[in-house]
Amino acid sequence: MADPHIPVLLAPLLRATAPIGGVWLDGTFGAGGYARGLLDAGADLVIGVDRDPSVFRMAEAWRGQYGDRLRLVEGTFSDMDALAGQALDGVVLDLGVSSMQLDQADRGFSFMRDGPLDMRMGGDVPSAADLLNSAEESDIADVLYHYGEERAARRIARAIVAARPLTRTTQLTQVVTGCLPRAKPGQSHPATRSFQAIRIWVNDEFGQLVAGLSAAERALKPGGQLAVVSFHSLEDRIVKRFMQARSDAGGGGNRYAPVTQVVEPAFRLPFRRAIGPDPEELDVNPRARSALLRVAVRTDAAAGAVDARSLAMPHLPGAA
Repeated sequence: MADPHIPVLLAPLLRATAPIGGVWLDGTFGAGGYARGLLDAGADLVIGVDRDPSVFRMAEAWRGQYGDRLRLVEGTFSDMDALAGQALDGVVLDLGVSSMQLDQADRGFSFMRDGPLDMRMGGDVPSAADLLNSAEESDIADVLYHYGEERAARRIARAIVAARPLTRTTQLTQVVTGCLPRAKPGQSHPATRSFQAIRIWVNDEFGQLVAGLSAAERALKPGGQLAVVSFHSLEDRIVKRFMQARSDAGGGGNRYAPVTQVVEPAFRLPFRRAIGPDPEELDVNPRARSALLRVAVRTDAAAGAVDARSLAMPHLPGAA
């Protein structure tokens, strides 16, 4: 079995951003795999940011070998420019939930392990149980459909409301699987999409991602690199559109369309496509199969504002 704490796409990331140097920020510190990789590759300082304070306690066993080259800060990567306190040479983000969190039954992320229905990555926010036990059926259905692309969203939402109160992950798993046909060999677990959607809802992951990409634009110095690893199409689509939008200098117009205002691009894209895993990585870490890496390099243009809707960020009906 693959080591659950192997940082996905680390080798391709280090190759794509070489040479590594200066000050980097790892906005999703987790088990510290990317931070260690960056430090070993030559970063002078890595600022590790995570909203989950428990990850820093786990890092105590090894962080000392890097001395003051590693600085750990509790917070969310959407505030990285303020948390860093200095211009950055690079930012790395590994999106979604970590396998380390999935392995901790008491965190409530996994449909395979019994635990409290929590799903919070950190911070004082309502738990999954709080939201599912109080939200309107229509709101739950919208979350499942827009955040998890679950076609049976209305059926599952109706069953969730009928089964309330829900307090354990196994309860939710049973409710969801009872609404869906049994998975065929090779298919994902029937509860995968629902658990993903609810986790994203609890932690405002899409809102954090858009805010974090904008914060990276503000924090990176000219020539600084933004590297983002995503695991599903909704995340990757937001990252892709952000990088495209912020690297586009605008149009010159023609006789059929007016001249658009030219916006100085804040990034340039060194690679035309997303980077996937090496065959060697897939052999030892099958989790990498769905991972994609995108890289953008900061220009000297001023940071600008980004409309979340223009990035295809899933938006719940009725939300502000």
